[in-house]
Amino acid sequence: MAEKTRYSDEELQEFKELILSKLEKAKAEYESLRASMNNTDGNDISDTCPTFKALEEGASTLSKEEAGRQAQRQMQFIQHLQAALVRIENKTYGICRTTGKLIPKERLRAVPHTTQSVEAKTMKK
Repeated sequence: MAEKTRYSDEELQEFKELILSKLEKAKAEYESLRASMNNTDGNDISDTCPTFKALEEGASTLSKEEAGRQAQRQMQFIQHLQAALVRIENKTYGICRTTGKLIPKERLRAVPHTTQSVEAKTMKK
């Protein structure tokens, strides 16, 4: 029996649904992070006494910086998921870009935006 070179349309549809679900959650998380960066939750230092104002401003700045880093990582994750959807449409999804072999379904379910098999990732190290 010949080795499969790509996933069937039904298998690709299964992965597409998984990716769309993860994409929806990732976008919601990104919006939450953006809201916390923009301080739209209403918590600020306007109602505190001057003694603690400087400390709270510093903590607020650190919190916003961390939220910014997390938002940046989340946006990158969203872009990877969107690229995976393009690969599904092109019917190239699940093919390792290094070895050209199919990436196992278990790996794709765990990391649906991956472009490399575990074998290829370990060859790099």
